[in-house]
Amino acid sequence: MNLLYGKVKEVLQSLVPLVLVVVALCFTIIEVETDMFIRFLVGSTMLLVGLALFLWGIDLSMHPIGVYMSNEVATSKTFLGVVILSFLLGFLITVAEPDLLILGSQIEEASGHTLSSRLIVYMVSGGVGLLISLGILRLLRDKPSINIFLLMTYLVILVLGFLVSEEFLAISFDASGATTGALTTPFVLALTLGLSQAKGGRHAEENSFGLVGIMSAGPILAVMCISFITGQHTIQGEASVFIPSVGVIAPILESIPATLRESLIALLPITLLFFVYNGFKFKLKRKEILGIIKGLLLVLIGLVLFLDGVHAGFMDMGRVIGMQIASMDTRLLIAVGFLFGLIVVLMEPAVHVLGVQIEEVTGGTIPLGLIRLTLSLGAAIAISISMVRITVPEVKLWYFLLPGFAFALFLSFWCNPVFVGIAFDAGGVASGPMMATFVLAFAQGAASAIPTANVLVDGFGVIAMVAMAPVFSIMLLGTLFRQKKPIHITEEIPMLSKAIGQEKRVADHTCMLVLVNRGFADDVVSLARKSGATGATILVGRGSIENSASKIPFFNLELQPEREMVLLITPQNISNRVAEQLIAERQSVFDGFLSVYGSPTEDFIKTYAVRDEEKPSNSEG
Repeated sequence: MNLLYGKVKEVLQSLVPLVLVVVALCFTIIEVETDMFIRFLVGSTMLLVGLALFLWGIDLSMHPIGVYMSNEVATSKTFLGVVILSFLLGFLITVAEPDLLILGSQIEEASGHTLSSRLIVYMVSGGVGLLISLGILRLLRDKPSINIFLLMTYLVILVLGFLVSEEFLAISFDASGATTGALTTPFVLALTLGLSQAKGGRHAEENSFGLVGIMSAGPILAVMCISFITGQHTIQGEASVFIPSVGVIAPILESIPATLRESLIALLPITLLFFVYNGFKFKLKRKEILGIIKGLLLVLIGLVLFLDGVHAGFMDMGRVIGMQIASMDTRLLIAVGFLFGLIVVLMEPAVHVLGVQIEEVTGGTIPLGLIRLTLSLGAAIAISISMVRITVPEVKLWYFLLPGFAFALFLSFWCNPVFVGIAFDAGGVASGPMMATFVLAFAQGAASAIPTANVLVDGFGVIAMVAMAPVFSIMLLGTLFRQKKPIHITEEIPMLSKAIGQEKRVADHTCMLVLVNRGFADDVVSLARKSGATGATILVGRGSIENSASKIPFFNLELQPEREMVLLITPQNISNRVAEQLIAERQSVFDGFLSVYGSPTEDFIKTYAVRDEEKPSNSEG
């Protein structure tokens, strides 16, 4: 239950500030019907519960599925096997992405049903599958480098961008931001981590990042291809007239059957694929299978509640606020857009995790506060620019996307390769559920209220702008920061410090590393102490650049945002007892996930010295 509490807290942190701003607007400048206001609060509650259950279920089911399937991809003996399985995984997991399902329905309504939601979802999922296949092949072969790969991909996008209309351009980049959501991002990160660890090698660390950024180019290519496949140079349909639902409970109950059917169709394919592989290859134990089934049920229940809450009242409020503010004053529209961008990203837990990750990668040179402020201001400015696009017809989306991505790709040749992967992966951090639901509805409402605006052109593109902001800002920070001097091993010390007047030999101790879900580290420490361990260190964050002081030559592991590591140094005579006690409590205490690693302590205790690269190798500091 600790994991569920953590997920509820995570969703609350990003949802509550937005709800408070909406309530403040409703009691000051916005006039809404009582039914809609109550339905918004009910929808927000459903979104809170649904998203928390959904994220909990992902940890219990989709993450282990991603790890097992990544091992299957890595051990595939044929080129065709890697391509087909990678494509299937990318396609099937994207079909179930809630942000994409919501975007598809919004595109269908805005196009007057000229473009169907199902066509958008399946084409985008196909694009993701294709790019994941190519990205995994790049990872397994270590070539081309990630910046070259992204440069070639975006050059193709640039050429296609000149051939499609503004409507398809805006929708394609929004689809890119919507696919890196609550389901696809953790699944693909687990897939990447499993592949990089299975492959190993000197590029293992930089291979742990970048696949999310690579796959986000797939939806852009896919939506642009819809224009050529269907023969539609422009989208001829007109947006449906927005008519708010009447009542509170009735609209919510009426949409549940359709939402349940949509959720089942979305989750069934990836579930069947996993169980087919389990029947023939994995053959997991009953307890582990039951844990995955429990997680899949939580994902289904959470997805139904989330989608129903979003459609029943959450997005309606965003659209109404956008319409009313746009009718009042365009300057106020820009200011409110800036405020929404600032609070949504600043309070997003994933932004904090990303900030800690970057802080470690730079050896502490870039502080966490600066990272969060940069990302939040970037998203706020991006939404403000989107509001300017809505109010000023002469301002086009490509005026910002083209130079923004071009400059980011240029900077990628000056950054550390790890930084390049992190930057493009971060595009999905800012464009989370709040952005794909409320803020996009806000933009569409504003576009529908301004006579010179086109909902299909100006009402979309806001997710694209927000998704570009972290790529640009992180790459810029990565280029500007001054890396701390590298630290090199000068000698190994086979002895720990004196304790209580006695020298304790390193050879008499075992270093244990315990990996658990976030929120369970304290339980590890408590159980370890009961078994005889005397102390522990809890590790958070992940990633480090080559030659950095924070890189310890110990276990080649990357710590994901949803995990915690506990470092224990115990006498050899009790290390087995500690490990056995922890493993015995895996199901009852640790929600089924716990990994224990051990090594003689003398293998990683060393003395370090700072040395400039140009100085003689024996100089110490």
